[in-house]
Amino acid sequence: MARIRTIKPEAFVSESLAAVSLTAERTFIGLLTQADDQGRHRDHAAIIAGQLWVLRPEHGPSDVETDLAQLADAGLICRYTGLDDKRYLHIVTWSRHQKINRPSKSRLPACPHHDAPAGATPSATGVGFTEPALPPHGALRADAREMRETAPNPGTDHESAGQDGFAASSMRARGGHPEPSVKPHGTDLGPRIMDLGSTPSGGASAHAPDTVSARQMIAEYVSACAHRPPAGVLDHLGREVRKMLDEGISPAHIRAGLERHRAKGLHPSTLPSLVHEAMNAAPVTVRHTPWTNPSDIDAAYGGDL
Repeated sequence: MARIRTIKPEAFVSESLAAVSLTAERTFIGLLTQADDQGRHRDHAAIIAGQLWVLRPEHGPSDVETDLAQLADAGLICRYTGLDDKRYLHIVTWSRHQKINRPSKSRLPACPHHDAPAGATPSATGVGFTEPALPPHGALRADAREMRETAPNPGTDHESAGQDGFAASSMRARGGHPEPSVKPHGTDLGPRIMDLGSTPSGGASAHAPDTVSARQMIAEYVSACAHRPPAGVLDHLGREVRKMLDEGISPAHIRAGLERHRAKGLHPSTLPSLVHEAMNAAPVTVRHTPWTNPSDIDAAYGGDL
């Protein structure tokens, strides 16, 4: 359930928000009102579009997905996958800017990158103290080399149980040939790729994105023009094209309408009519008139014969 949230005046001079588009900034402000008391929300573009852009149908789920990608790149939100394989997000600076009176416990899983799991040491940003810095990578390597050099040789009287394994190499000799150590299952896997097409809870699914976008079709329109049309004309045409793509109209019919619009130079609002004309234009039929021998040859040929 949406709650009353705080928008600070400094938000309008924030360099992070200035790095994203205006629609992404509006999506971010809307997420402040929809996130729970811990700043968490489902990472599902169709759900967010239905909550924040319901009266702006021209800004659909694919546009919201672009907004979320910009916000994640700017470090304003963090996107992650829960143990239930569903996607979630949280607002990174939530605790700094939102002071919730009697906050409710979140029903969504915590972020594995910013929220410390149970039993683990909290991060420095979460509790307000500085975490001790680790020694440089070269120093760790030098310490390990010194420990191997000073370790007692196996088989001597100074050997103690369990100590030789610390300095032993990961390669063990078997039959005169070194055998590489086996990594635990799953350790050599790369980072998990986030599945943007997972089905939301409840059985509902978002519409599959069109193979041809409105942006691409407007780019084709501009390339066919002798001079680039004004930005207002292109924006209006883009909205009309996006609406017709959402209705399921064939891109071929829309392209035919755009070609007629480019040739005639009409107002962008006439594009649906031109597409309708291209879709339902009656074919021109040429009626065949059989030849008949004229009765009056002088009247028919003007006396030329």
